[in-house]
Amino acid sequence: MTASPRVGLIGLGAMGGPMARLLLGSGHVLAVHDERHDAAEQLAGDGAVVCVSPRDVADSAEIVLASLPTPDIVRDVALGEHGVVHGTAVRTFVDLSTTGAKTAEELAAAFAERAIDYVDAPVSGGVAGVESRTLAVMASGERAVFERVRPLFEVFAANVIWVGPSPGQGQTAKLLNNLLSATAMAITSEALTLGVRAGLDTATLLDVFNAGSGRNTATTDKFPKHVLTGSFESGFRLRLMTKDVELCLAEARRRHVPMVVGGTVQQLWTLAAAQAGEADDHTEIVRLFEEWSGVRIAAEAAVDAGA
Repeated sequence: MTASPRVGLIGLGAMGGPMARLLLGSGHVLAVHDERHDAAEQLAGDGAVVCVSPRDVADSAEIVLASLPTPDIVRDVALGEHGVVHGTAVRTFVDLSTTGAKTAEELAAAFAERAIDYVDAPVSGGVAGVESRTLAVMASGERAVFERVRPLFEVFAANVIWVGPSPGQGQTAKLLNNLLSATAMAITSEALTLGVRAGLDTATLLDVFNAGSGRNTATTDKFPKHVLTGSFESGFRLRLMTKDVELCLAEARRRHVPMVVGGTVQQLWTLAAAQAGEADDHTEIVRLFEEWSGVRIAAEAAVDAGA
Protein backbone atom coordinates (compact mmCIF):
# COMPACT_ATOMS: atom_id res chain seq x y z
CA MET A 1 0.00 0.00 0.00
CA THR A 2 1.46 3.35 -1.03
CA ALA A 3 1.48 6.34 1.28
CA SER A 4 -1.03 9.11 0.65
CA PRO A 5 0.41 11.94 -1.42
CA ARG A 6 1.62 14.84 0.65
CA VAL A 7 -1.00 17.56 0.82
CA GLY A 8 -0.22 21.26 0.91
CA LEU A 9 -2.27 24.03 2.50
CA ILE A 10 -1.60 27.72 1.92
CA GLY A 11 -3.36 30.22 4.18
CA LEU A 12 -3.55 29.45 7.89
CA GLY A 13 -6.00 32.06 9.06
CA ALA A 14 -9.37 31.68 10.76
CA MET A 15 -10.42 28.91 8.38
CA GLY A 16 -7.15 27.49 7.08
CA GLY A 17 -5.57 27.03 10.50
CA PRO A 18 -8.29 24.71 11.86
CA MET A 19 -8.42 22.88 8.52
CA ALA A 20 -4.69 22.22 8.75
CA ARG A 21 -5.01 20.81 12.26
CA LEU A 22 -7.83 18.51 11.19
CA LEU A 23 -5.87 17.27 8.17
CA LEU A 24 -2.84 16.59 10.35
CA GLY A 25 -5.02 14.87 12.93
CA SER A 26 -6.47 12.59 10.26
CA GLY A 27 -3.00 11.34 9.36
CA HIS A 28 -2.16 13.42 6.29
CA VAL A 29 1.42 14.47 5.61
CA LEU A 30 0.97 18.22 5.31
CA ALA A 31 3.13 21.02 3.90
CA VAL A 32 2.00 24.50 4.96
CA HIS A 33 2.70 28.15 4.21
CA ASP A 34 1.40 31.46 5.46
CA GLU A 35 2.77 34.97 5.14
CA ARG A 36 2.59 35.09 8.92
CA HIS A 37 5.47 32.76 9.69
CA ASP A 38 4.34 32.23 13.27
CA ALA A 39 1.02 30.78 12.06
CA ALA A 40 2.91 28.10 10.14
CA GLU A 41 5.38 27.43 12.94
CA GLN A 42 2.52 26.73 15.35
CA LEU A 43 1.68 23.69 13.22
CA ALA A 44 5.23 22.38 13.05
CA GLY A 45 4.83 20.77 16.45
CA ASP A 46 1.86 18.82 15.07
CA GLY A 47 3.98 17.42 12.26
CA ALA A 48 3.47 19.97 9.49
CA VAL A 49 6.33 20.77 7.14
CA VAL A 50 6.74 24.55 7.08
CA CYS A 51 7.46 25.98 3.62
CA VAL A 52 8.89 29.38 2.74
CA SER A 53 6.65 30.12 -0.26
CA PRO A 54 3.67 28.83 -2.23
CA ARG A 55 6.14 27.44 -4.78
CA ASP A 56 7.90 25.57 -1.99
CA VAL A 57 4.59 23.95 -1.00
CA ALA A 58 3.96 22.99 -4.64
CA ASP A 59 7.44 21.48 -4.89
CA SER A 60 6.50 19.19 -1.99
CA ALA A 61 2.82 18.35 -2.42
CA GLU A 62 0.81 16.71 -5.19
CA ILE A 63 -2.41 18.31 -3.99
CA VAL A 64 -2.28 21.95 -2.88
CA LEU A 65 -5.23 23.62 -1.16
CA ALA A 66 -5.55 27.36 -0.60
CA SER A 67 -7.73 29.19 1.91
CA LEU A 68 -7.18 32.90 1.35
CA PRO A 69 -9.19 36.12 1.84
CA THR A 70 -9.29 37.93 -1.52
CA PRO A 71 -9.04 37.27 -5.28
CA ASP A 72 -5.82 39.30 -5.61
CA ILE A 73 -4.08 37.27 -2.91
CA VAL A 74 -5.26 34.02 -4.50
CA ARG A 75 -3.97 35.08 -7.91
CA ASP A 76 -0.58 35.97 -6.46
CA VAL A 77 -0.29 32.73 -4.50
CA ALA A 78 -1.41 30.67 -7.48
CA LEU A 79 0.28 32.41 -10.42
CA GLY A 80 2.84 34.85 -9.00
CA GLU A 81 6.60 34.70 -9.35
CA HIS A 82 6.79 32.23 -6.44
CA GLY A 83 3.35 30.78 -7.07
CA VAL A 84 1.94 27.28 -6.98
CA VAL A 85 1.82 27.03 -10.77
CA HIS A 86 5.64 26.82 -10.86
CA GLY A 87 5.83 23.84 -8.49
CA THR A 88 7.43 20.59 -9.58
CA ALA A 89 5.28 18.16 -7.55
CA VAL A 90 1.81 19.69 -7.69
CA ARG A 91 -0.76 17.92 -9.85
CA THR A 92 -3.98 19.39 -8.43
CA PHE A 93 -4.77 22.86 -7.08
CA VAL A 94 -7.87 23.23 -4.92
CA ASP A 95 -9.11 26.73 -4.12
CA LEU A 96 -11.22 26.86 -0.95
CA SER A 97 -11.33 30.67 -1.07
CA THR A 98 -14.18 32.86 -2.29
CA THR A 99 -12.89 34.69 -5.34
CA GLY A 100 -15.71 34.85 -7.89
CA ALA A 101 -16.27 32.88 -11.08
CA LYS A 102 -14.12 35.11 -13.30
CA THR A 103 -11.04 34.54 -11.14
CA ALA A 104 -11.74 30.79 -11.05
CA GLU A 105 -11.91 30.67 -14.84
CA GLU A 106 -8.60 32.53 -15.11
CA LEU A 107 -6.90 30.21 -12.64
CA ALA A 108 -8.25 27.06 -14.29
CA ALA A 109 -6.94 28.18 -17.69
CA ALA A 110 -3.49 29.02 -16.30
CA PHE A 111 -3.18 25.71 -14.46
CA ALA A 112 -4.39 23.76 -17.52
CA GLU A 113 -1.43 25.14 -19.48
CA ARG A 114 0.83 23.38 -16.96
CA ALA A 115 -1.25 20.17 -16.95
CA ILE A 116 -2.34 20.87 -13.36
CA ASP A 117 -5.92 20.00 -12.43
CA TYR A 118 -8.02 22.72 -10.82
CA VAL A 119 -10.94 22.40 -8.42
CA ASP A 120 -12.98 25.41 -7.38
CA ALA A 121 -14.27 24.55 -3.89
CA PRO A 122 -15.38 27.46 -1.68
CA VAL A 123 -16.78 26.58 1.73
CA SER A 124 -19.63 27.81 3.90
CA GLY A 125 -20.15 27.55 7.64
CA GLY A 126 -17.51 29.84 9.11
CA VAL A 127 -15.08 29.17 11.91
CA ALA A 128 -17.67 27.31 13.96
CA GLY A 129 -18.33 25.05 10.98
CA VAL A 130 -14.72 24.07 10.44
CA GLU A 131 -14.11 23.51 14.15
CA SER A 132 -17.16 21.22 14.36
CA ARG A 133 -16.38 19.61 10.97
CA THR A 134 -19.79 20.65 9.62
CA LEU A 135 -18.76 22.92 6.74
CA ALA A 136 -20.44 22.77 3.36
CA VAL A 137 -18.17 22.51 0.32
CA MET A 138 -19.55 23.52 -3.06
CA ALA A 139 -17.09 22.28 -5.67
CA SER A 140 -16.85 22.48 -9.44
CA GLY A 141 -14.44 21.02 -11.95
CA GLU A 142 -13.89 17.71 -13.68
CA ARG A 143 -15.89 15.08 -11.77
CA ALA A 144 -13.03 12.57 -11.61
CA VAL A 145 -10.70 15.17 -10.12
CA PHE A 146 -13.36 16.19 -7.61
CA GLU A 147 -13.79 12.57 -6.49
CA ARG A 148 -10.03 12.25 -6.06
CA VAL A 149 -9.88 15.15 -3.60
CA ARG A 150 -13.25 14.56 -1.97
CA PRO A 151 -11.75 12.59 0.97
CA LEU A 152 -9.82 15.73 1.94
CA PHE A 153 -13.01 17.79 2.03
CA GLU A 154 -14.69 15.17 4.19
CA VAL A 155 -12.07 15.71 6.89
CA PHE A 156 -13.59 19.12 7.71
CA ALA A 157 -16.99 19.18 5.96
CA ALA A 158 -20.28 17.41 6.57
CA ASN A 159 -21.75 18.37 3.20
CA VAL A 160 -19.63 18.04 0.07
CA ILE A 161 -21.55 18.97 -3.06
CA TRP A 162 -20.33 18.80 -6.65
CA VAL A 163 -22.23 21.59 -8.42
CA GLY A 164 -20.92 21.20 -11.97
CA PRO A 165 -17.99 20.62 -14.33
CA SER A 166 -17.15 24.21 -15.24
CA PRO A 167 -14.61 26.28 -13.28
CA GLY A 168 -16.39 29.04 -11.39
CA GLN A 169 -19.67 27.21 -10.83
CA GLY A 170 -18.65 26.50 -7.24
CA GLN A 171 -17.85 30.17 -6.78
CA THR A 172 -21.22 31.21 -8.15
CA ALA A 173 -23.04 28.81 -5.84
CA LYS A 174 -21.08 30.14 -2.84
CA LEU A 175 -21.68 33.79 -3.73
CA LEU A 176 -25.40 33.23 -4.14
CA ASN A 177 -25.45 31.50 -0.77
CA ASN A 178 -23.67 34.45 0.83
CA LEU A 179 -25.96 36.94 -0.87
CA LEU A 180 -28.90 35.17 0.76
CA SER A 181 -27.10 35.15 4.10
CA ALA A 182 -26.22 38.84 3.79
CA THR A 183 -29.81 39.66 2.86
CA ALA A 184 -31.12 37.75 5.89
CA MET A 185 -28.74 39.63 8.18
CA ALA A 186 -29.73 43.02 6.76
CA ILE A 187 -33.49 42.53 6.69
CA THR A 188 -33.50 40.99 10.18
CA SER A 189 -31.62 44.04 11.48
CA GLU A 190 -34.14 46.32 9.83
CA ALA A 191 -37.17 44.38 11.09
CA LEU A 192 -35.86 44.28 14.65
CA THR A 193 -35.19 48.02 14.77
CA LEU A 194 -38.81 48.68 13.83
CA GLY A 195 -39.97 46.17 16.42
CA VAL A 196 -37.90 47.76 19.17
CA ARG A 197 -39.12 51.21 18.16
CA ALA A 198 -42.66 49.88 18.54
CA GLY A 199 -41.88 48.72 22.09
CA LEU A 200 -41.41 45.02 21.41
CA ASP A 201 -38.75 42.92 23.12
CA THR A 202 -35.95 41.72 20.81
CA ALA A 203 -35.71 38.18 22.17
CA THR A 204 -39.48 37.78 22.03
CA LEU A 205 -39.53 38.96 18.43
CA LEU A 206 -36.87 36.41 17.52
CA ASP A 207 -39.03 33.71 19.11
CA VAL A 208 -41.92 34.90 16.93
CA PHE A 209 -39.84 34.88 13.75
CA ASN A 210 -38.38 31.45 14.49
CA ALA A 211 -41.83 30.01 15.11
CA GLY A 212 -43.12 31.55 11.88
CA SER A 213 -42.26 31.95 8.23
CA GLY A 214 -39.66 34.70 8.85
CA ARG A 215 -37.14 32.19 10.22
CA ASN A 216 -33.64 32.42 8.71
CA THR A 217 -30.00 31.96 9.72
CA ALA A 218 -29.84 35.45 11.21
CA THR A 219 -32.86 34.88 13.46
CA THR A 220 -31.89 31.36 14.54
CA ASP A 221 -28.16 31.75 15.00
CA LYS A 222 -26.46 35.08 14.46
CA PHE A 223 -28.73 37.37 16.47
CA PRO A 224 -29.19 35.08 19.50
CA LYS A 225 -25.50 34.13 19.69
CA HIS A 226 -23.63 37.20 18.50
CA VAL A 227 -25.88 40.29 18.60
CA LEU A 228 -28.08 39.91 21.67
CA THR A 229 -25.07 38.78 23.70
CA GLY A 230 -23.04 41.79 22.52
CA SER A 231 -20.16 39.48 21.53
CA PHE A 232 -20.15 40.09 17.74
CA GLU A 233 -17.85 37.10 17.24
CA SER A 234 -19.32 34.94 14.49
CA GLY A 235 -15.86 34.46 12.98
CA PHE A 236 -16.54 36.16 9.63
CA ARG A 237 -15.40 39.72 9.04
CA LEU A 238 -17.83 42.35 7.80
CA ARG A 239 -15.53 43.46 5.01
CA LEU A 240 -15.28 39.88 3.72
CA MET A 241 -19.05 39.59 3.56
CA THR A 242 -19.13 42.90 1.70
CA LYS A 243 -16.51 41.55 -0.72
CA ASP A 244 -18.59 38.44 -1.37
CA VAL A 245 -21.77 40.43 -2.02
CA GLU A 246 -19.87 42.71 -4.40
CA LEU A 247 -18.43 39.69 -6.25
CA CYS A 248 -21.92 38.23 -6.60
CA LEU A 249 -23.30 41.43 -8.08
CA ALA A 250 -20.30 41.65 -10.42
CA GLU A 251 -21.10 38.15 -11.69
CA ALA A 252 -24.73 39.17 -12.22
CA ARG A 253 -23.61 42.15 -14.30
CA ARG A 254 -21.22 39.93 -16.27
CA ARG A 255 -24.12 37.62 -17.13
CA HIS A 256 -26.61 40.48 -17.72
CA VAL A 257 -28.95 39.36 -14.94
CA PRO A 258 -30.75 42.15 -13.06
CA MET A 259 -30.46 41.85 -9.26
CA VAL A 260 -32.78 44.53 -7.91
CA VAL A 261 -32.96 43.27 -4.33
CA GLY A 262 -29.33 42.17 -4.43
CA GLY A 263 -28.24 45.62 -5.56
CA THR A 264 -29.91 47.20 -2.54
CA VAL A 265 -28.31 44.63 -0.25
CA GLN A 266 -24.92 45.46 -1.76
CA GLN A 267 -25.39 49.15 -1.03
CA LEU A 268 -26.24 48.39 2.61
CA TRP A 269 -23.13 46.28 3.12
CA THR A 270 -20.94 48.83 1.34
CA LEU A 271 -22.26 51.53 3.68
CA ALA A 272 -21.59 49.32 6.70
CA ALA A 273 -18.07 48.49 5.48
CA ALA A 274 -17.28 52.19 5.05
CA GLN A 275 -17.88 52.66 8.78
CA ALA A 276 -16.40 49.36 9.97
CA GLY A 277 -12.94 48.57 11.25
CA GLU A 278 -10.80 45.96 9.50
CA ALA A 279 -11.51 43.32 12.16
CA ASP A 280 -15.21 44.06 12.73
CA ASP A 281 -17.47 41.01 12.61
CA HIS A 282 -20.14 40.89 9.92
CA THR A 283 -22.90 40.77 12.54
CA GLU A 284 -21.99 44.36 13.37
CA ILE A 285 -23.97 45.52 10.35
CA VAL A 286 -26.75 45.84 12.91
CA ARG A 287 -25.05 49.01 14.18
CA LEU A 288 -25.89 50.73 10.88
CA PHE A 289 -29.61 50.15 11.42
CA GLU A 290 -29.39 51.07 15.10
CA GLU A 291 -27.77 54.37 14.16
CA TRP A 292 -30.44 55.18 11.59
CA SER A 293 -33.35 54.33 13.89
CA GLY A 294 -31.90 55.56 17.17
CA VAL A 295 -32.61 52.29 19.01
CA ARG A 296 -30.58 49.43 20.49
CA ILE A 297 -31.54 45.96 19.30
CA ALA A 298 -29.60 44.10 21.97
CA ALA A 299 -30.66 44.40 25.58
CA GLU A 300 -28.76 47.22 27.30
CA ALA A 301 -27.17 44.84 29.80
CA ALA A 302 -25.81 42.63 27.02
CA VAL A 303 -24.55 45.61 25.02
CA ASP A 304 -22.82 47.05 28.08
CA ALA A 305 -21.24 43.69 28.89
CA GLY A 306 -19.94 43.35 25.37
CA ALA A 307 -18.60 46.90 25.17
